[in-house]
Amino acid sequence: MMIKQIFNRLPRKQSKSSDNREGGGTSASSSNAYTSSRNNANSGGPASSGVSSTPNLGLNQGNKVSQVVNTKLNGDVFASSFETLPSFKDISNSEKQNLFIRKLNLCRVVFDFSDPTKNLEEKDIKRQTLLELVDYVSSANGKFSEIVMQEFVKMVSLNLFRPLTSPPRENKVLEAFDVEDEEPSVDPAWSHLQVVYELFLRFVVSPETDAKLAKRYIDHTFILKLLDLFDSEDPRERDSLKTLLHRIYGKFMVHRPFIRKAINNIFYRFIFETGKHNGIAELLEILGSIINGFALPLKEEHKLFLVRVLIPLHKPKCIPAYHQQLSYCITQFVEKDCKLADTVIRGLLKYWPVTNCSKEVMFLGELEEVLEATQSVEFQRCMVPLFRQIGRCLSSSHFQVAERALFLWNNHHIETLIKQNRNVIFPIIFPSLERNARSHWNPAVQSLTLNVQKIFSDNDPELFEECLHMFQEEEARENEAKSKREATWKRLEEIAAMKVASNQPVLISLKGTTRK
Repeated sequence: MMIKQIFNRLPRKQSKSSDNREGGGTSASSSNAYTSSRNNANSGGPASSGVSSTPNLGLNQGNKVSQVVNTKLNGDVFASSFETLPSFKDISNSEKQNLFIRKLNLCRVVFDFSDPTKNLEEKDIKRQTLLELVDYVSSANGKFSEIVMQEFVKMVSLNLFRPLTSPPRENKVLEAFDVEDEEPSVDPAWSHLQVVYELFLRFVVSPETDAKLAKRYIDHTFILKLLDLFDSEDPRERDSLKTLLHRIYGKFMVHRPFIRKAINNIFYRFIFETGKHNGIAELLEILGSIINGFALPLKEEHKLFLVRVLIPLHKPKCIPAYHQQLSYCITQFVEKDCKLADTVIRGLLKYWPVTNCSKEVMFLGELEEVLEATQSVEFQRCMVPLFRQIGRCLSSSHFQVAERALFLWNNHHIETLIKQNRNVIFPIIFPSLERNARSHWNPAVQSLTLNVQKIFSDNDPELFEECLHMFQEEEARENEAKSKREATWKRLEEIAAMKVASNQPVLISLKGTTRK
C-alpha cells in the first residue's frame, strides 16, 4: 500500500496510466489492453487492427496446421514450418518445460506487418501462443531453469529489438506544443509487441525468476537495447517500457548504477547534441520514483545528477513535453535535502526563458513548488537575484506571466518567507508593483497588484512609505533625465535645420549635453 501511495504521487502525462512505485506493476492501460486481447482471442474475434484471427484453429494436442511462411528473422528470409502446439493443460507437468521452450521458439518468428493481409493465419497462431505463454508464466510454480531463461530472452530480443521506424523529423521545428498536437505514430506490429511486453513483465516480476541467474541474460547489452526503444513514437510502447524498466531496476540491484548511468547518457545526448527524443518524460517518471527512494544523506553522485542533468534539462525548447515530470524530480531533491534549494533556484535563474512567455509561466509554477520546500536560510542566500527576476515577471506585458508571479503571494509559506525578509525584497519589487497598479493594461493584474501592495502596507506601513518615497525620487530623476534628452534632441534638430542648405558638417558642442 505504501509503494502504491508513493508512486501515485508521480506526475504523468494525461494519456499515461498509473504504476506503483517500483514501476513494475501492470498499468491500467496495459491490463485493459491485455484483458481485451484475451477476450478477443478466446472469442475468436479479431485480435487487433491489421491482424485477423482465424476461428477454429485447433490449438489442442494432435491438431496441427503445417504452413510454409516467408517471414523475416534478424533480416534473413527463411521458410518456417508453422504448427499449433498442444495446450499446457493437456500435457503432464514433466513435459511442460519442453513445451514452453517449443512455444518460445515458435514465437521467435517475426512477421512483416506492413501488409495487413499477409500471413494472417500464422500471425494469429503466434499471438495466441504468446497469450498462452503469459498465462503459463503468471501461474508458474517452479523455478525457471537457465535454458528456459536463455530461450526466453532470445525470443524477447528478436521481437522487441528492431530499428524504430518513424517519419523524417530533420525539417520539423521542434516546438513542444506542435509535437504534442500531432497524432502519435503507432507501430502496426503492436498486436504482437503488446503481448511480448506483457509476457516479459510477468517473467521479470515472477517469484520463480531467479535474479542471480537471470542477470546473465538480462545484462548491460540487453538493457542498453531496451533503453534505445524509449525513442519509439508509439506512446503505448513507451508506457510498457517504463513499467518494464522500473521492474528490472527493482529486481536486479546489481544493474542499478548502470541503468542510472545509461539514462544519464541519453539525457546528455538529448540536451547537448540532438534536442530530440520521444521518451524523456517516461524516463523522468522512472527517475522520480528512484529519487524518492534515495537514502539520506544523499550521495555526491546523486547531487551531481541534479546539477549536471536535471537542471540543464530546462534548456531544450521541447520542455513542455516533460516539464511536469522534471519538476517533480527537482522538488524531490529539495524535499530530501533543503540545502539544495539555493542550487536549484540559481539553476532555474540561469536557464530562465527570455522571449518564451508560456515557458516562463511553467518556470514560475516550478519555482513555487521549490520555494514551498525551501527553508529560510537557503531562501536568504538567493532571494536578491530571485526577486530581481520575479520583479521583471511582475512588470511583464504578458498578463499570464505577471498574473502567475503575483499568485506566489497566495502561497502561505512563500508569503511568510517574503515577510521575514521584506526589508530586502520589497524595495526590489516595489517599482514593478507601482507601475502595474498605475498603468498595466490587464485589470486582473492591476487588482492582484493592489492586493499585494496592501499586504505590504498592512504588514509594514513605514517600509511601504519609504519605498514609495524612493520610487517617487527615482521617478523624478528619470523625468529630469528624459527632459534633458528631449532638449538635446530639439537643439540638434534646430542646428541641423539652420545648416540644411549648406554642405558643411554640423558640429555640436558637448556643452549642455548629458553623457552616459
